[in-house]
Amino acid sequence: SSRPMIVGFSSEGRKDAMTFAEEGGAFVCNIVGWDQREAMNQTSAPLPRGASEFAFAGLETEPSRFVKPPRVKGAPAALECVWTKTVPLEDVEGHALDRWLVLGQVVGVYIDDRFVKDGLVDTAAMRIVARAGYHDYFVADTKFSMRRPSGG
Repeated sequence: SSRPMIVGFSSEGRKDAMTFAEEGGAFVCNIVGWDQREAMNQTSAPLPRGASEFAFAGLETEPSRFVKPPRVKGAPAALECVWTKTVPLEDVEGHALDRWLVLGQVVGVYIDDRFVKDGLVDTAAMRIVARAGYHDYFVADTKFSMRRPSGG
């Protein structure tokens, strides 16, 4: 959502990221660039509750400006979010799943200055990594523009 900006992440099981967002009322959505792909993958390890994913993955942190959780040092961008709700997911028959959608309103945006060109974010230069399923990922390194239609 753009007004207000709402972002979310999914959790298969009640993982720490979800629990900490609910308990602390905030989370940071760190945008992963190509250079941090290996560390990002390490953060998905099933660690004991309270074990630091940052330390396990060899990531450093930097303070956020508007929320308590830190952001990942060196990430090309980060969205600082106030937790708004967690939505339990169900299958088509209404059976509860051990899957969740965590939503938050963006209250702060960090963008590495290297990726701002003429006042606009050069997302292709960030080489953002996206999960594709299985063991597969994509890297976004080509940008193109299309205007949305205004309607008929």
